[in-house]
Amino acid sequence: MKELVEHTEGINRLMARYGVKFGIYKGGEFHEQLFPFDAIPRVITHDDFQQLEKGLIQRVDALNLFLNDIYSEKKIIKDGVIPEEFVFISSGYLPQCEKITPPKNIYSHISGIDLVLGKDGEWYILEDNLRIPSGASYPMIAREICRRVSPSTFSNNSVADNRNYAAMLRQTMDWVNTGGIPVIMTPGRYNAAYFEHSYLAERTGSELATCTDLFVEDNCLYYRDYRDKKQKVGVIYRRISDEYLDPMTFNQESLIGIPNIMDVYRSGNVAIVNAPGNGVADDKGIYYFVPKMIRYYLDQEPILKNAPTYLPFYDEDRKYVLDNLEKLVVKDVAEAGGYGVIFGNELSSEKLSEMKKLIEKESRRFIAQEVVDFQDMEVMEGEDRVLRKADLRAFVLSGETTKVWPSGLTRFSRNADSFVVNSSQGGGFKDTWVLSQWKK
Repeated sequence: MKELVEHTEGINRLMARYGVKFGIYKGGEFHEQLFPFDAIPRVITHDDFQQLEKGLIQRVDALNLFLNDIYSEKKIIKDGVIPEEFVFISSGYLPQCEKITPPKNIYSHISGIDLVLGKDGEWYILEDNLRIPSGASYPMIAREICRRVSPSTFSNNSVADNRNYAAMLRQTMDWVNTGGIPVIMTPGRYNAAYFEHSYLAERTGSELATCTDLFVEDNCLYYRDYRDKKQKVGVIYRRISDEYLDPMTFNQESLIGIPNIMDVYRSGNVAIVNAPGNGVADDKGIYYFVPKMIRYYLDQEPILKNAPTYLPFYDEDRKYVLDNLEKLVVKDVAEAGGYGVIFGNELSSEKLSEMKKLIEKESRRFIAQEVVDFQDMEVMEGEDRVLRKADLRAFVLSGETTKVWPSGLTRFSRNADSFVVNSSQGGGFKDTWVLSQWKK
């Protein structure tokens, strides 16, 4: 590990050369920047990962069952487990997806589950990402470069090999393929995660395509290559949001979607990874109900805990939130990427009062959580080791079976006083070492 730390600067230079960057829009302009890498890894023991694995598989299986139910029989609503109005007023619920059954009944093929490790030694789920979770490419290429820089680090330590993500992803896509080539669809070069789109296409042997390369004909989806040859598409891993996917079904002004792809999908002639409509299951308000989903659909007790969460939508919870706002964190359910997160202890008395009025007026718009005192991790800052907050995005793939990638994206805050770790908020990332069962 010492050798990796000594070469941190060189590793970051190599990643910059390979284009390992992410893009953000500021003031209407696109800015691309390096996602800073820290060479001190997060280490997860074999036993700890086994427990995490069981809990993550349980959670994603329940979420897939929920999506199947919500877009068909809605038993969980009829049985009073989740309030009807709570589901249907979610911005992620898409009535256009009603009665569509995706190939093999899988809705969330790739789930990004964000967790933190509390100082009490417990893992807490912060949120579920079931639409188009990104980030797997960063630990993939970081490990690849680190293995080149210091092969002995990995030959002398019992670290599970994480180079199998591309194979896991391809197997997941192949399982739902309706007959045709696999495609990864990107909105283009100026998307924040374009590096990941191109990297995963290369590693999985899929075609990288934009909307101009794809078209619908005779109720099938086709890819037109550089030779003007058309090939039928059997599975499309789309990296654009639902609302832009099909201008004939969703946003009519979308210039990056594929007209009539939803007709092809509805007919069962193409698999879309992840399925449209998944946003209803990763709504920050629906998050509150996931433990109840696990009990309802699987008849099991949840293995992993939610962070203690309150819904101002309910009178009792709203009263608690209003009485304790200064010690809670409030999240706007419509926001992502670390935006819309408000720590009550950082607000002035005037701002607290304004926030309380907003919560009373728009109670469905927010959730409130206890601030989980999660563990600090060592990070290099120049020549010094400093402590910073870090989370973990675990990647769970659902195909013939549900599997957890033995790695993950560990993001950390570069601000000593911040709990927000997102790349869009200036955070960095680490490699995640899952220790192998076999010790060296």
